[in-house]
Amino acid sequence: MSEVVPSGKAGLPAANVATASGAVAAQTEPDMKGWLLKWTNYLKGYQKRWFVLSKGVLSYYRSKGSMMQCIRAPRSPTRLNTPPDMKKDRKKHKKNQAEMTHTCRGTISLHGALIHTVDSCTFVISNGGTQTFHIKAANEVERQSWVTALELAKAKAIRAMESDEEEEDTAANTIPSEELNLVVRELTFRLENLKTCYDLITKHGATLQRALSELESGDDLANKTKIVSERATLFRISSNAMINACSDYLQTAQTQGHKWSKMLQHERDQKLHLEEMVEQLARQHSHLEQAAHRHRPNATASASDDEDNEFYDAQEEGGSVASQEDSSFILKIPVAHHRRNSNDATGSSSEGEEGNSETQQVLVVTDNLDNMDMTDRISVNSSQALTPTLSNNNQSTKVARRRRTRVPDKPNYPLNLWSIIKNCIGKDLSKIPIPVNFNEPLSMLQRLTEDFEYSEILDKAAQCKDTCEQLAYVTAFTISSYSTTSNRTGKPFNPLLGETYECDRTDDLGWRCINEQVSHHPPMAAQYCEGRGWRCWQEFTMTSKFRGKYIQIVPLGYAHVEFPATGNKFTWRKVTTTVHNIIVGKLWVDNHGDMEIYGEKSAKGVKCHLKYLPYSYFTRDTQRRVKGVVMDNSNQVKWVINGTWDSKIEIAPVTSTSGSAENPVYKTGNYKTAWSRRLPPTDCDKYYNFTILACQLNEPEPNVAPTDSRLRPDQRLMEDGKWNESNGEKLRLEEKQRARRREREAEAEKAAAEGRPYPPYEPVWFSKQQDEGTDSLVHVFKGTYWDAKTKQDWSKCPDIF
Repeated sequence: MSEVVPSGKAGLPAANVATASGAVAAQTEPDMKGWLLKWTNYLKGYQKRWFVLSKGVLSYYRSKGSMMQCIRAPRSPTRLNTPPDMKKDRKKHKKNQAEMTHTCRGTISLHGALIHTVDSCTFVISNGGTQTFHIKAANEVERQSWVTALELAKAKAIRAMESDEEEEDTAANTIPSEELNLVVRELTFRLENLKTCYDLITKHGATLQRALSELESGDDLANKTKIVSERATLFRISSNAMINACSDYLQTAQTQGHKWSKMLQHERDQKLHLEEMVEQLARQHSHLEQAAHRHRPNATASASDDEDNEFYDAQEEGGSVASQEDSSFILKIPVAHHRRNSNDATGSSSEGEEGNSETQQVLVVTDNLDNMDMTDRISVNSSQALTPTLSNNNQSTKVARRRRTRVPDKPNYPLNLWSIIKNCIGKDLSKIPIPVNFNEPLSMLQRLTEDFEYSEILDKAAQCKDTCEQLAYVTAFTISSYSTTSNRTGKPFNPLLGETYECDRTDDLGWRCINEQVSHHPPMAAQYCEGRGWRCWQEFTMTSKFRGKYIQIVPLGYAHVEFPATGNKFTWRKVTTTVHNIIVGKLWVDNHGDMEIYGEKSAKGVKCHLKYLPYSYFTRDTQRRVKGVVMDNSNQVKWVINGTWDSKIEIAPVTSTSGSAENPVYKTGNYKTAWSRRLPPTDCDKYYNFTILACQLNEPEPNVAPTDSRLRPDQRLMEDGKWNESNGEKLRLEEKQRARRREREAEAEKAAAEGRPYPPYEPVWFSKQQDEGTDSLVHVFKGTYWDAKTKQDWSKCPDIF
């Protein structure tokens, strides 16, 4: 995204300067608009951009006749003077307002936006991934005015969103005719009060006029008295007009009441009819899926006819890819590698421009498949990785802590998920008030920690000398984090702002990590983990939508792993996850999309293109298939990735290349297993399909921070099977969080009214820093948590539970 450079007051019109600097707190909603200038180095220099902040949405438009796309922005854009004829431009804008609707180049809804201050004049607004605006003000005062107005607009947008949801819930439980009667009765009562006030005004007005008429002996006094009398008469006339207006309003309400009731009842009937249609379509779709599943060319078994509402996957767990058909494949990879830069801090441009659609098709062929190198199937898939082990420390034997291997069984509370979320179609999943009955007794912070269940793959990668081979193992590690999603359909608890989770498994697994919820709108978690010869960190946020029959979750933010011994660093973003059969049938999860893992620092230029194939009923290919290639800095394929994300990943080196440059053919050597899934216990369906590591994540542990997820009362009550009490605690914690947010908003408005800056919320264990090589701000671990734990100094922790 190119930098946006306001020119003096061009970006903030004079009428709005006071609004942004202080008076904004007195308004119901801050509105700002004006021309900004954006630099492009294509054909022309600066282009005009019309920015509008209204109703909690920041949007900008590109003037008609300037349709070129922004290619690249300079690091330090040159400032221009104010455009010569702003009045003419604004008049033209008003005339072409309808046209500019079609030239809108980007919008950001502030209720889920991130607002970062980069330096004294520059700030960044992002919604987490799809839109990012880089704006540079003329000076620090103007920058603070913009940031203050945007922060207050964000707070008001959040309040408006929550009030709208409360009104929807209230309206859904209110009979229209009863609501109308309440309104009419209220209007009648207010009218009677006004009539009483009018009688008093008339009585006292007449008394005042008689008293004043007796004082008309003097000229000056007579003139004053006449003026007072005229004003009293006007007051009486105005009061009479007010009564007449109220009477007309009441009469109109009574006359139109029947029509309103009919309209509301019609809308309610239409809503119920639509819900029935959606549910019926979902059932028909489910039947078609089962029919397609039974007639699939490679179906191993057919579904039972008496289980019409059940869906079962054809691919059995633990299936192998060691077949000639699956080990040889065709893959399309992008010609131009997508890389993050200062204009695209979140992986997508706010200009809305599309990426390079050109692809190259490569064919991978495996030779000597029958001569598999079994010695390469190393102990990374050992089933003993999570059991207590012995470690040699200064030649003394130390027994690791014995941890639990299961959690209490899940109680049987039958509920219909469709009955709860059918009114939430199109909304963000994190905004849907779902009871704990559909949760699992883990928070999202703990669920993120499960990514390191197979950390031994990173241990193996740290020992690799070849950069491409190291990236192949890193790729296997990224795939392993999806292994538990095949049968885990429970929703994790949404962390509270300031909630943390630590997991110190240095003694047995060789790594420790710390997570913190650093933002609530949008929800964002920061994580840092360090292991044997590697360190990994990520910012996790997501956007999610409920589409009726399925829920789609699109992760945002990037994950990184670095190997200090070689200086190699690799970065990636997770793929899309879809939960199917929300309305009817058995829930099942699919992961699909393209993943790019690219090297930085010493590994710059090395990359991996990975493709997660979506589930299909009409393919002979293995379900849940993942295939990809590792390429060096000259775009030559060096390693091949092949397998399934729920079972096993195998890698193989490329031995020879043939074919043309446009359609190369790569022959590989023997495959070796980089990752193999450890199957959970056979009775895990009784306790949320947890793996052994998942059972240990919420195990009580002493000396943790008071904000740790293990101490969250509603989550602990749910694990103990007390779901009713857990729902009550969940409501209490959410209301406590809203109260804290309202306090911060009130303090921010007070600071804005006084013309002083108000510092935004800052995490305790992470800090915002500029990402290396970009203009984006990321949360970086401060490194102080483990020292605070050693000293048991939790004075900085907020009271959230």
